[in-house]
Formats: sequence, structure tokens, C-alpha cells
Amino acid sequence: MHHSELGTSGVEVSEIGFGAWVVGTDWWGDRSEEDAIEMVQYAVDQGITYFDTGDVYGHGRSEELLGQALAEVRDEVTVATKVGYDFYNNPQAGHGELPKEMDTEYLRDAVEQSLDRLEMDSVDLLQLHNANADEITPDVLELLDELEEEGKIDAVGLALGPSIGWLAEGDLAIEKEFDSVQLVWNVLEQDVGNHFLETIEETGSTTSLIPRVPHSSGILNEQVTPETELDEGDHRGFRPDEWYETGWEKLEELRFLERDGERTMSQASIAWLLSHEPVASVTPTFRTTDDIDEWAAASDVPKLSDEEMDRVADLYETNFGVDRDDGMDALRSSVDGDDLESAGLGKLAAD
Repeated sequence: MHHSELGTSGVEVSEIGFGAWVVGTDWWGDRSEEDAIEMVQYAVDQGITYFDTGDVYGHGRSEELLGQALAEVRDEVTVATKVGYDFYNNPQAGHGELPKEMDTEYLRDAVEQSLDRLEMDSVDLLQLHNANADEITPDVLELLDELEEEGKIDAVGLALGPSIGWLAEGDLAIEKEFDSVQLVWNVLEQDVGNHFLETIEETGSTTSLIPRVPHSSGILNEQVTPETELDEGDHRGFRPDEWYETGWEKLEELRFLERDGERTMSQASIAWLLSHEPVASVTPTFRTTDDIDEWAAASDVPKLSDEEMDRVADLYETNFGVDRDDGMDALRSSVDGDDLESAGLGKLAAD
């Protein structure tokens, strides 16, 4: 397992991270709490040292279970959490997005409660959870500085989602030299990641990128096939049917990335992301220990060649030869689509 630094923070992360949104929730398949803890500890055994959770996952339960699972190895791992959704005063309605709260008093209290649940004195990385550009105010930035000075956090990040987009927010975080920006980015969904690469190059920022959903909700790891019937509540089912139907065709055009006995498609999808210099860690959604075995090894599979990278770029430019709509023509924007238009992405602003 290789490791990278987040920005210039001194915080080190494994190139493959563990997204703990599968811990304490059933959005990616149901599992017992004992199984979730065992998965986290198994990941440590396989060399994974970066664990990413959020206070809203399971309304705090993910943090509690992660803290239990990592208690004996706390000094050996990097722990990140997120704050910004007010689940304390709002019930969860299915998979709907809860009201956000970026008031500094609320955020400080949320951090303290996260530390209590994690049973930790500090977290290595604190991320604002889906903050809009106008919510990242001077007061919020000052609070983040104060939390660092108080030793409660070591690095600052911005986590973007749940729908991809958020260009204005990511650009702002990069320009403000946040240590990290987490985003949805994969071989089939490159627009946002490519844009942030350009912003980093143009500004000279040291911000690191942390891609999630590297397998595009099950297509690139072939866990969602034409025969798959997703359980009710499975988060992957929120993709439009057209996304999977066109995705399976695109997958066949990427078979050249596989190397028999050396690199699977799942591993190649992660290795493609790691080939971009600002990428510090990739956080796939582990569902089983078999996933951990295969994907943790992606840090050390043969790197993609320049020829392979160029071929992927050419395929993306031509939509992999698919001439049908994929149902994903809109991206999230908090600035009425001005960021999408200025970036020239040809995408609509999602409602």
C-alpha cells in the first residue's frame, strides 16, 4: 500500500481509503454492526489506513462503530469525518437530503459531538459536508482555523455530493487551499474531476483530490449487470436505467485496461484515478472482505501507461462510441448553473 499527503497538512492517507458510509447504514446493503466492525478491522490488516465517515451516516452510528473498530490502532490510522447536515433536529426521510446547517456555533458543537462518538480527542481531517459556495463564509473559515489551532483537527476538506457537480464549491476550496476536496469521479464520469485538475494547475494550489464512486455505482466492478436486481433502498438504484444501459456498453470499450493475472477492471478503474498527481486517496464502497482484498491491491498493480491514459481520454471525448443519452445530463449547481456554463461542460443545472 502506497501513501500520500493531504495538501501540505502533514496528514498521510493510504492510496486506497475506506468510505464508512457502509458502516451504520443500510444504503449499500444491510449488514450487522459486528460485520461492519470486522470489515473495518480487516481493512486495516490489508494496509488501509485512511477511514472516512460523516456525522450524518446512521445519524452518528457510523462514527460510533468506526471509533470502536479503530480504538486499538488509533495512532496508526487517519480518520476523517464530515459535518454540516442537521440530523439532530430533522428526521431522516428515506434517502432524501436533510437540511444543512453551516452556522459556526452549530458546526463547533457538531465537531465536539463527533469527537465524543468517535471517542477521539481529534480527527485528522474535518470536511464540510456539501456546503454551498455562499455557506463557506469568512466566519466558517475562521472557525476551521480555530479548530486547527485548538488541536481538534489537523486538516480541512470539502466533501462534495450527493449529485456530482458543485464546481463553484470545489473551485473555491481549491483557491482557498483546503487540504482536500472529495468528489464523485471515475472513468465514466470525468467532467468534474478534469475541471478541478485544471483549477489546481491554474492556481498552483496544493489541494489534494479524494475521488469516491470509482466504480460508477457498480458498472466498472461489474457488481451491477443486466441481470442484477437491486434491493429496495440500495443507493445504486437511484441511477437512471439509461445510465446502466449505456454504461455496460462503455465497459466493453475499456476491456483493454485489464491485464490477466495482473490488473482487473475494478483495480484498473482505481489505478486510473491514482494516475492523476493531485489524487491522494480513492475511497471505493467496500461491501465484502473480497472487495477489500481486490481493491486494496489496486495501489500496487501495474500503473496505466501514457498510451492507456490517452486512449481512455479519447474514448471519453467520443462518449465511448455510444450515441444514446445516459440520463445524467444535469449536475448540481448552487449558482444557477453559472459555474457549469463557464466551465463549458454542456450540462444543465439540476433542479
